[in-house]
Amino acid sequence: MNTLPPLVLASASPRRSECLRTLGLSFTVQPAEVPETVQHEESAEALVERLARDKAAAVASVRPGAVVLGGDTVVTLDGEILGKPAGPEDAEAMLCRLAGRTHNVASGLALALPSGDVRSGVSTTEVTFRQFSPEFAHAYVATGEPLDKAGAYGIQGLGAALVTEIRGDYYSVVGLPVALLLRLFEESGWEYTFPSPFRPHFFNVLLEGC
Repeated sequence: MNTLPPLVLASASPRRSECLRTLGLSFTVQPAEVPETVQHEESAEALVERLARDKAAAVASVRPGAVVLGGDTVVTLDGEILGKPAGPEDAEAMLCRLAGRTHNVASGLALALPSGDVRSGVSTTEVTFRQFSPEFAHAYVATGEPLDKAGAYGIQGLGAALVTEIRGDYYSVVGLPVALLLRLFEESGWEYTFPSPFRPHFFNVLLEGC
């Protein structure tokens, strides 16, 4: 068995960091500086996978020998991509559009490996909001929580008060789909094991033959 290189999260998102800590993983954070622009006729799934790969590759270029995790998440409604709101008014407008309706959340992840290879994938989830008033949306935006989040809400926080149903991976909506992450690890040759006093996290073993 070989020792695995360090894990670096190419994102400043506290939600992604919390997901990794929940799994018992050791990692450092080094946000990537990548423009989050949509290319012509690019689908939400193609967008988040491309940005996840770009972010992972950007940090990997200055962290040789590390395994770098990049991610990106967007909301779509009626085929329109909704990223992070430009400000409070934009956040309120997004929330009022989403009220009482079902939208899609696409989260892309990418692993940049020391070999130079990049493995990536996308997880999609449907989320239904309950009907609420513009005043309710205004009050939620006033908390400050929606301003740095795709679709202007955080399902893991106060935004839970907006949701009536999800169909798919909850962690995809949070921003780091755990099932997809573990699949990418497995495809790269690592197997997840639960933390214990004798093995504080799994991210230290490379399976033989990989």
